[in-house]
Amino acid sequence: MGMLKDFKTFINRGNAIDMAVGIIVGSVMTSVVNSLVKDVMMPPIGLLIGGIDFSDWKIVLGADSAIGIGMFINALISFLITMFAVFLVVRIAAKAKSKQPVTTHACPYCQSTISNAATKCPYCCSNVKPVETVAGEESDLEKGVKNLTKLAGTGLNKIKKAAKIKK
Repeated sequence: MGMLKDFKTFINRGNAIDMAVGIIVGSVMTSVVNSLVKDVMMPPIGLLIGGIDFSDWKIVLGADSAIGIGMFINALISFLITMFAVFLVVRIAAKAKSKQPVTTHACPYCQSTISNAATKCPYCCSNVKPVETVAGEESDLEKGVKNLTKLAGTGLNKIKKAAKIKK
C-alpha cells in the first residue's frame, strides 16, 4: 500500500505529466529533425561534394559487416539540430520568466539563509535587522511588450491627429 500511495503522490505532483508531454514532444520533434537532415539538408550537401549520399558511406569489415559512418553523420547532425532547438526553447522560456524578488538573505553572524523579515536568526539566535524586499523586475519579454504597446499607442495617436486634420 505504501508504494501505491507514493506512486499516487508522484503522479499528482505534475512532474509525471510534464515528463510525459516532454517525451511525446521530443519524439515528434526527433522525427521532424531526422527528416530535415535526411531529406532536406543532406542531399544538397552531398551534391556539393560530388553527388555523394552520406547514408551510403560505410567501412566494410567483411562480407556481411560494415560500419555505417554516413548514418552516424546523419544522426550527429540530427542531434546537433535537436539540441540547438531545445537550447532556443529553454532560452526563450528563461527570458519570459519574471524575475522574482529576493525574499531571503544570509545571516551576518552564521551565514545561514534567513527570511528578509526575520528579526532573529533561527539558526544562531542572533538579533538581526530585517532587510527590505525589493520588488521583482519585469522579464525581457514583458518589457518588450510594454514598449511595443507604448509605441503602437503613440503611432495610433499620430494617425488619429492626422486624420482629424485632413477632415
